[in-house]
Amino acid sequence: MKNFLENKRKIYFFFTKFHHLLFSEKFKGKINFNFDTSKSRFDLINDSIIKNKYSSYLEIGCDQDQIFQKIKIKDKVGVDPVSGGNFRGTSDEFFNQNIQTFDCIFIDGLHEYNQVKKDIINSLKFLNNNGVIFLHDCLPDTISKQYVPRCRYSWNGDVWKAIVEMRTRKDLDTCTSLIDQGVAIIKKRQNQDLLKNSIENFKALTFQYFYENYTKVMRLKNYKESVNFF
Repeated sequence: MKNFLENKRKIYFFFTKFHHLLFSEKFKGKINFNFDTSKSRFDLINDSIIKNKYSSYLEIGCDQDQIFQKIKIKDKVGVDPVSGGNFRGTSDEFFNQNIQTFDCIFIDGLHEYNQVKKDIINSLKFLNNNGVIFLHDCLPDTISKQYVPRCRYSWNGDVWKAIVEMRTRKDLDTCTSLIDQGVAIIKKRQNQDLLKNSIENFKALTFQYFYENYTKVMRLKNYKESVNFF
């Protein structure tokens, strides 16, 4: 069964690569983010829990519980439609029936702009005062890593587009930590560095735009600055 699914994925990637070759944006630039490899997303999450004395945690997209099992907190809810966590279903299904609020929310589900934006909006509805939202895979270094639909194993998707959009909201303070493929941080408070632009369709943003503007639009911070942010 495992080999069958693996072969199916390889075939899918073959056709999506062909699709992108014909129809998608062509851009060859590569970004060197110089990530701090001494820290991971679970370090950042656990530091926020310790610093702010959080007691409740929600994770969207648990996979094999690589992160969920490492989060040290009293009350944990993990959402995944296939494996991991303790709620079996999609994030939409979870939020539709949820009544609990959370101090800390980590979004690592479907890495596509429409779903990421929806997960952020839904998470904000159930975020406690002084709470924080984290999002993984926000800094793709090549265009193939952000292509949607997915066409490779190592993949970030276009999560970054949703982060750029949140950066334009006056009621949200957002930055991106230079660790672990880029971890965005969202606080529900006045925006201290409002991104002003005339973008009307964030989904249509190109990788070339990201390549030329990522430092500004993603509001990059090192690990120490990230911890001070929340």
